[in-house]
Amino acid sequence: MTGRERAAKVLEDRRFQNFIIAVIVFNAVTLGMETSTSIMAGYAGLLHALDHIALGIFVAELLAKFYAYRGRFFRDSWNIFDLLVVGIAVIPATGPFAVLRSLRVLRVLRLISVVPSMRKVVSGLLAAIPGMASIAALLALIIFVAGVMATKLFGAIDPGDFGDLGTSLFTLFQVMTGEAWPDIAKTIMEQAPLAWIFFVVYILVSSFAVLNLFIAVVVSGMEDELRQDIREEEAKQAETQAAANQEILDELRALRAELAELRQKAA
Repeated sequence: MTGRERAAKVLEDRRFQNFIIAVIVFNAVTLGMETSTSIMAGYAGLLHALDHIALGIFVAELLAKFYAYRGRFFRDSWNIFDLLVVGIAVIPATGPFAVLRSLRVLRVLRLISVVPSMRKVVSGLLAAIPGMASIAALLALIIFVAGVMATKLFGAIDPGDFGDLGTSLFTLFQVMTGEAWPDIAKTIMEQAPLAWIFFVVYILVSSFAVLNLFIAVVVSGMEDELRQDIREEEAKQAETQAAANQEILDELRALRAELAELRQKAA
C-alpha cells in the first residue's frame, strides 16, 4: 500500500471524520465565546490560541487530501467548498481584510460537508432549485397581479398600504407571511365590507397553495437524492457480488483442472 493510499484510508476512516466533526463543533463554541466581552477580557489569548489550533487542523486535513487525492480533489464539490471556507480563514484579518475576520464563523459550515446526512439535505435542496425557481416565478406573478388589483381597489381607501404598486407589493408580501394582515384587512373593510374576499383568496393561493409547493419540490429533490444513493449502493453491492462470484468460479475451474490432472495420473 502506497503512502497516498494509506493517507486516503485514514481520511475516509469514520474515526477520523468524527474527530474533524468534534473539532468543528469545538471551534464553533470558541467562536461563540469570542462574542462575549467578559469572556474575552480574561481568556482572549487562550481562545485565539485554540482558534489557531483548529485552523491548523483544518489546513493539515486539506493538505492531506491534496496529497492523497491529487487531481481528484477538485472533482468533489465538497472539497472545493472546504477549501473556500478554510481559505477565507487563512487570509490575514488586518488592514483592508479586517472584515474577513468575522467570516471565520463560516468554518462551522464545514459540518455540512463532513456529516453525510447534512450533505444529502443540501444536495436535495440544490437539486430542487430549478423547480423552486419556477414556483418563485409563479409566486411573483401572483403577487404582481394581486398588487395591481389591490392598488386599484384599495388605493383610495388606504393609501398608506396600497397607495401605489410598490407599496401594494410590499404590503401583500407582508400579508402573505401572515404578519398583521387582520389589521390591514379591517382598515379596508371599514369602507369596503367585501374586501375580506380578496384577502382570503389571496392568502389561500399565495400561502397555502404556492408556498406548499416549495415543500413538495424540496421533498421530491431529497427523495431523488435518496434513490440515487440507493442505486449507487446497489451497484457497489452488485460489483462486490460479481467479484465474489468470479472468484468462486476461478476456484471451481482450478479444482476441476486438478481433478482432471489426478484422473490422468490415475489412469
